[in-house]
Amino acid sequence: MKTDSIFYRFFQELPGIFFELIGNPPQTAEGYKFSSIEIKQTAFRIDGVFFPTQGEENPIYFVEVQFQTDTEIYSRLFSEICLYLRQNKPKNSWRGVVIYPNRSLDTADIKNYSEFFTSKRISRIYLNELGETASLPVGIATMKLVVDEEETAITAARQLIDRTQQEINIEPQRRQLLELIETILVYKFPAMSREEIEGMFGLSDLKQTRVYQEGKEEGKQEGKEEGKKEGKQEGAREEKFRMIPLLLKLGLSFEETAKELGLSLEEVQQEMQKQPPSQDT
Repeated sequence: MKTDSIFYRFFQELPGIFFELIGNPPQTAEGYKFSSIEIKQTAFRIDGVFFPTQGEENPIYFVEVQFQTDTEIYSRLFSEICLYLRQNKPKNSWRGVVIYPNRSLDTADIKNYSEFFTSKRISRIYLNELGETASLPVGIATMKLVVDEEETAITAARQLIDRTQQEINIEPQRRQLLELIETILVYKFPAMSREEIEGMFGLSDLKQTRVYQEGKEEGKQEGKEEGKKEGKQEGAREEKFRMIPLLLKLGLSFEETAKELGLSLEEVQQEMQKQPPSQDT
């Protein structure tokens, strides 16, 4: 499951969730601007950075989302941060946050950087250790849905939808959370049809979300369904091909889309060649 684009959306659209995650009031986000930055003259790119919009007393937050084993993550992270500090010379102090799905992926040696962890300048967060979903703030619970097992994700998503409608009173924020929940499920269950995903939600409101509407529009372009699918396995494969344009629209590359759906790069490219040209102007 591609996680970078999902977490970028979390931080870009609902930055308060990040500050809740690190133990600060979500209102702290009002004083920050989130961005992804590239260090000049290097191949380094920091996943995300929260810049204070005013005042020198608030720290800059460097954020890394790490969903695979990387024995060089800390040497790379500190190199990126130090290069940024050298090139930009910010007046604010800084903090680092590394987000893992679980503790088992945190395998990099920290002996040369132990002072950063002892001083809590660098924090590590393991999503599967945040606690029971029902007891978490709805935004953090939505983030935790990314790492939930498939057999519990649907139930958790339904509960999150109910909580979102009951607890989030600001319409744009409620809509963004619903879209994120739907996007996470689309990634988790690429073989499921859109009708099945809609059934999982059980909510007519979700028919208006961006992900649903994009999928519906793609379905119109593909034409009417060519009869009933012959066999469950063949049906799942057909659905994978229908998911290709949607995943590409969500920001995945051709290679990443092929990996997510278990298809070859050639199959993805050939399928996109069959698509009608965009009508956008």
